[in-house]
Amino acid sequence: MAEKSTNGKAEAADAAKAYAGPRLKARYLEEIRPTLVNELKCSNILEAPRLEKIVVNIGIGEASQNSKALDAATGDLQAITGQKPIVRKAKKSIAQFRLRAGMDVGLMVTLRGDRMYEFLDRLCNAALPRLRDFQGVPTRSFDGRGNYSLGLREQLVFPEIDYDKIDKLRGLEITMVTSARTDQEGRRLLELLGVPFAKS
Repeated sequence: MAEKSTNGKAEAADAAKAYAGPRLKARYLEEIRPTLVNELKCSNILEAPRLEKIVVNIGIGEASQNSKALDAATGDLQAITGQKPIVRKAKKSIAQFRLRAGMDVGLMVTLRGDRMYEFLDRLCNAALPRLRDFQGVPTRSFDGRGNYSLGLREQLVFPEIDYDKIDKLRGLEITMVTSARTDQEGRRLLELLGVPFAKS
């Protein structure tokens, strides 16, 4: 029985080495997942926390007054994520914001698989270091279930965005959804994946 389980681990390691996708995904399979299995004392390799999806949102409240804002924000989000965003509509009317139910109020992209790992790699290694006086991302933005949200004030931190072609600075929110059961497990997973947390 022990021999069979050793063969299974060897096959998993071989499969990880043969993988030729995004470098961050390969690193997760080869290094990070075994580390998490040891640290968290998981009985099965599938119990190790993993990144399930990354959701990127942009709010465009001005779309009701300026129809070009939606097109510009769509172009920005598509350049950043490499995927066409879906338009989010208002669920109810709010008179103070001049908002009616059904109006376009935001854009959302859900990244999974290879695109998710490529986006996280670019976010951690290319975009975040471009922020002025960057000291790391805050550690208090976990939701209690191992998921992490991060807000950026402008889309210009991504190298894909051309400064001369943007119409307006727009903030965006990035949510990393993990399979971790606690915030500590989620933070450890994201640390190993390269998310630069601030020193607390």
